[in-house]
Amino acid sequence: MAGRAFQQSQEAYGVAGFNRTIEPGVEEIGVSTENTFSADYCYDGGLLGLKDDTVDGAYRMHHSWALDRVPASKAVSGLRRLRQHLERSGWEVTSSREGTKNQNWDLFVQRDDGDERMSFTWFPDREYFMGGASVPCAYDP
Repeated sequence: MAGRAFQQSQEAYGVAGFNRTIEPGVEEIGVSTENTFSADYCYDGGLLGLKDDTVDGAYRMHHSWALDRVPASKAVSGLRRLRQHLERSGWEVTSSREGTKNQNWDLFVQRDDGDERMSFTWFPDREYFMGGASVPCAYDP
């Protein structure tokens, strides 16, 4: 599943028009470049979706990336290109906001009833662009 998260994330990175190599890791979250994996629990909502129990041996993978020094000319066109590409590729836009000079720009998409998600945010005040992909729950072998 990690490979799948990385592939989706990497594809979005390219569609947005970025080609800068990002070394693995992150020095300072929200400031420096980022290229990381993370895992989270998977939850069983129960028959009526009212429970919040974790599923033993299951996890959800997420790949995150971020770039510093991304000007408006690159970020805005990249987000618009991403939205068009993802919609044509079967992703559903769940939230989107085109900010102003001082407001963030956001794009959130999902497919497979929300099992797969991607999110992108550009912070104009810091010229900072973040993106990432989450994939469905997987089980330990």
